[in-house]
Amino acid sequence: MATIRRFDNADALAVAGLIERCLREVNSRDYPSEVIERMCDHFTEQRIKELATQRQMFVAEANGIVGTVSRDGNKVYTMFVHPRAAGRGIGRLLMRHIEALAAIDGYDHMETGASITAHDFYRRLGYLDVRSTETEFGFNYVLRRDLP
Repeated sequence: MATIRRFDNADALAVAGLIERCLREVNSRDYPSEVIERMCDHFTEQRIKELATQRQMFVAEANGIVGTVSRDGNKVYTMFVHPRAAGRGIGRLLMRHIEALAAIDGYDHMETGASITAHDFYRRLGYLDVRSTETEFGFNYVLRRDLP
């Protein structure tokens, strides 16, 4: 099973590569190539380092980095699991980790924006649709889950 730890700047290149691989291999099924390119251009090594200064960022390790997620308060961001590791509970582990931290901080719910690709994943974790939006990266769902 994977272990969760705080992101370190030395992880930025691996995390950027993981995100790009997810976008190109998985999200590309649901979004046109120009949106995938825009997303890949956005999640560079430098951008990952910048995001880590603005949010709590975590990685999942199992013979290398196989997943990442970040949070700002009760908002979920940048949730990706390596395509090779999908379906092994790593995404659930990452989400439960940040949900527990949010609950400790006094939040009663979590919110996230989800791609078409990730929508079913969040629904399986108990997140409910709040609304849908159009973003610079295409169609997006906004979901919410009450915390215990």
